[in-house]
Amino acid sequence: MRALLCLLALCAGVFAIPVNAASDVAGVKFEDNEQVAGQAAVLSGAGLRTRLMIKVYAMGLYLPKKATDAAAAISGNGAKRVHIVTLRDLSAEQFADALIKGFTANHDAGEMAKLQARLDEFKTTLLSIGEAKKGTSIAIDFVPGSGTRLAVGGAQKGKEIAGEDFYAGLLKIWLGNKPVDDDLKAALLKAG
Repeated sequence: MRALLCLLALCAGVFAIPVNAASDVAGVKFEDNEQVAGQAAVLSGAGLRTRLMIKVYAMGLYLPKKATDAAAAISGNGAKRVHIVTLRDLSAEQFADALIKGFTANHDAGEMAKLQARLDEFKTTLLSIGEAKKGTSIAIDFVPGSGTRLAVGGAQKGKEIAGEDFYAGLLKIWLGNKPVDDDLKAALLKAG
């Protein structure tokens, strides 16, 4: 009997250990950890972007450590990733225009003056994508000492855009005072 109890306890311990757990958002799995230019980043939260009750994309936010505070997530040091998977076909114009609108809504005229040239460069790169079919994986990374990188389907697009302030501006699209989706903001800052 004692041997049976020990065996059951051992099996329970084995099965209780999560193996590479992931968050599931609308059928999209976001791993707990990803590598951003060789640096570890953890999933802080994941959520769904909807517009007029239509599912647009699933998104995971990867940071050096989980965050429940938007300001900490935006200004924290280290490698970061916004991982988006489209849930419907989007033209590059639709995607770029939505991001630019969210970016502009979270910055005043003075901030925009400092960021506009880099935002224009980012928009040009986004437009070069053409179309993001349903299921397209888009990663917007911040690599310390390098800048913002855009990758579509795992392939880098355009050149890196310098400045931590630019990436912080991008994060404000989802985490700023006027996020594109309040429910998505809350999900990204759930941290566990």
